[in-house]
Amino acid sequence: MLQLFRHERVLPHARDLRRTYDVVIIGAGVHGLATAYYLGKEHGITNVAVLEKSYLGAGNSGRNTAILRANYRTPEGIPFFAASLELYEQLSQELGWNVLFSQCGHLTLAHNDSAVAGLRLRAETNNLFAVENRVIDRDELQHLVPALDCSDHARYPIQAALYNPPGGIIRHDAVVWGYARACERMGIEIHPLTEATAINVNGSTQQQDGGDQGWAPSGSITGVTTNRGEIATPAVVNCTAGWATVVAQMAGVSLPIVTQPLQACVTEPLKPFLDKVIVSANLHVYINQTDRGELVIGAEVDPYQSYNMAGTLPTLEQMASYTLELFPQLHNVKVLRQWAGICDMTPDFSPIIGVVEGLAGFYQDVGWGTYGFKAGPIAGKCLAELIATGKTPDLIAPFTLSRFRDGLLVGEKAAASVSH
Repeated sequence: MLQLFRHERVLPHARDLRRTYDVVIIGAGVHGLATAYYLGKEHGITNVAVLEKSYLGAGNSGRNTAILRANYRTPEGIPFFAASLELYEQLSQELGWNVLFSQCGHLTLAHNDSAVAGLRLRAETNNLFAVENRVIDRDELQHLVPALDCSDHARYPIQAALYNPPGGIIRHDAVVWGYARACERMGIEIHPLTEATAINVNGSTQQQDGGDQGWAPSGSITGVTTNRGEIATPAVVNCTAGWATVVAQMAGVSLPIVTQPLQACVTEPLKPFLDKVIVSANLHVYINQTDRGELVIGAEVDPYQSYNMAGTLPTLEQMASYTLELFPQLHNVKVLRQWAGICDMTPDFSPIIGVVEGLAGFYQDVGWGTYGFKAGPIAGKCLAELIATGKTPDLIAPFTLSRFRDGLLVGEKAAASVSH
């Protein structure tokens, strides 16, 4: 096995685009690659092209803070993310590639009475779905994280925490390359530096669908135009995160999604002192320490819509200030770098995954906001099943685009907007 890792090619082979594919996936992040992988592994569909306008994982798959957990809020979201976590737990063995998943435990802090009540409700709902988590008091929290300021003298004293032992952190680049390597083995083609510039629709007519989704087409997918030529295909999958609306509009589909930056930073390496993921629901900050000793610190989404992936000073100041509220001893630590990902935010903070009514062959795996990396494996597996069989798996049935028209929203904001 070690010899296999040492000599097997990791980078995708450079290939010419073929004229036809059974499925074309736009976006070579974890969602696009997972969809391609499960199409091949579970359904034997390997005549697949994964298009990426930059390099593998250049979008949010390489820009997130690599936190995994399953303790969401809604009856629709909890089993979905629990299934994704189960796939992540077996991913290294399945792919033959170490994705460095550390189930070190995830803690969401509460600093006031309403936040504590919210954590208790989340804990009870998760327990109904057999997701391991519980509310703990400050004494137990201090025992789990001795460096955390649990005193009454803090500006925002901690009252309780929601403890999710199976949660943890993973190496996002390892996940991307593991899926890419497995796709290559099956003959699935990955095409970096290949940008989709148009999606071709046969018999497309614009018709108003009631206003919530703007203007929607009718017809069927016939192909994709790229900067490297034309591709004929009956199926196109949109896995482009913050660029989801741009790609959907190529097919005439209007999505109820806005794009907002989400910023993070990393510090200089420190002696290991933090072996849990710490999230503050009230301070809008989350912190974990990598195996290299760096602290990865994240913020809430920026309060404006933008495609900018650069860091800003006000957000860095916010991240630093709130981190020091929790860990005052870090006041002399240096920040090495700062960055942003662009998040595809839906009105109910839940994803859009599945078919587009009236447009045969166009599939969506978008709207993941700040938590798409957690969902990658199960989203790809369910979407692959839908493409191969034409039947929508139960796990993704609540997340169709039509829910906005029908008023069947899945309100996940309480557990998804900041609680990474």
